[in-house]
Amino acid sequence: MGIFSPKALALAVAASLFSCATQAEVKEVTLLHTNDIESVYEPVDAFWDDNISRIGGIPYLASLIEDVREDEEISFLLDAGDIYTGSLSKKTKGALAYDLYTAMGYDVITLGNHEFEYGWQALRDTMPRAGFPVLNANIIYEGTDITLAQPYTILEKDGIKIGVVGVMGIDAFYNTMWKGNRKGLTILDPTETAQEWVDKLRPEVDIMVVLTHQNRTAPMQTDKEADPEVQRGFDEDYAMAGKLKGVDVIFGGHSDNGLWEPVVHPETGTVIGLTFGQGKYLGYTRFEVDTETRKVTLKEGKLIPVASDKLDRDEKTSDLIATARKQYPELSQKIATINDVAFRRYYRESNIGNLVADMMREEAGSDIAMMSSGSIRVDLNKGPVTVENVTNVFPFTDTLNVVKISGKQLDELLEYSYTLPYGLAQFSGIEARYDSQRPEGDRLLSLTVNGKPVNINEKYTLATYSYAASGGDGYTMLGKGEMLKKGESITQVLIDSFREKKNIVVPELGRQVDVNRKS
Repeated sequence: MGIFSPKALALAVAASLFSCATQAEVKEVTLLHTNDIESVYEPVDAFWDDNISRIGGIPYLASLIEDVREDEEISFLLDAGDIYTGSLSKKTKGALAYDLYTAMGYDVITLGNHEFEYGWQALRDTMPRAGFPVLNANIIYEGTDITLAQPYTILEKDGIKIGVVGVMGIDAFYNTMWKGNRKGLTILDPTETAQEWVDKLRPEVDIMVVLTHQNRTAPMQTDKEADPEVQRGFDEDYAMAGKLKGVDVIFGGHSDNGLWEPVVHPETGTVIGLTFGQGKYLGYTRFEVDTETRKVTLKEGKLIPVASDKLDRDEKTSDLIATARKQYPELSQKIATINDVAFRRYYRESNIGNLVADMMREEAGSDIAMMSSGSIRVDLNKGPVTVENVTNVFPFTDTLNVVKISGKQLDELLEYSYTLPYGLAQFSGIEARYDSQRPEGDRLLSLTVNGKPVNINEKYTLATYSYAASGGDGYTMLGKGEMLKKGESITQVLIDSFREKKNIVVPELGRQVDVNRKS
């Protein structure tokens, strides 16, 4: 047995204490994230996944969040926007969405374009209801430098500080938001704005996160994670990750793209994560954080499916939804029966698109009707149809407008649609053949309007939603047309049509045929 001198013993004890102190400075931190849940209260049939029967639904997501957080030492829950939309959100002007996210224990969210569906004034008045910070740093009141929302927050748990900045993309602000709902606001460059706030926060925090609502507009297709054709990517998030300095993590939204594992930018090391939206997956990222050096190391990242048949239904969020439904009993009223599933296809003609367009054209008495694929928010299951079901198909405040356009402008509209900027536009009153492989602007092969070949000099009446009629969603040719009529809410038009018809037969496909598609 060796003999330690007092000096050697002191040095050994000091080394041991230093080692323990050093180890204590490395902590595991889990960041859970979601995006684009869009008020999906109930599970959907996961027909594309043999391992899951039903997926999603806010009460089941809430249970999953609780289960996961119980196993994590330090966790934060973040969302990248689009918590609004749907019938109950519309009825409550977004109040239910904030109550639900508060009940689920969110620590912070950033604004999405859907939060502006009822106008920025309504959003401003409802935001204080949230039990968490609601962020956006780059939307400001015109003529000022005052932000509509809180630009950043610092979250702290168990000695770990996280700085979070929220921003929206330029395209998301201008091209997916009706101008009337953003009148009086303008937007700054998201990357430059984020960097300004990051520079201020970075010295104070252990982890720096940017929540974004940008990238290309999401496809409205239930099985999008199983269909690579419609996945919109995350180009803007990736480009931002390469430019920003001092940012550890970007969690994105808007495109409804998903990353099964986070992407790490090779130049900056910034971690990027997205889920597929609609509350079907919970993003899970676990880091090691050295609080001495503030080095952040990604240890694990994945998407956890909200397999609702294997989860308990959360009581708190269920009660909030049930209470809201009781306040609006008219939503549960059965108004029709549909003979088959009416489903969405983002890049193709869809039977639900044909159904909606037919109802719009019939109500307007127009030659043609057009609805964007991105505006059709849910499928309709075979069987009974309620007011809530129909409201959720088109939950927006747009009215039915009729615009007179020339055959040439109609041709321009279809050529624009065939570039698939917001999916394939859905029509009533036309039959078209096109070639998706030809150069942009030269894809339309033939077109008839109500059985007659289109005449570029003739005028046609076209019924559509008010945002597109004003040139929104990139339909600038409609904004140049002659406005003939501004009617009632499209949602009400659809409800009335379902109620009047009672027995709905889903229309056949074949109005728009891509000669290059085999199936």
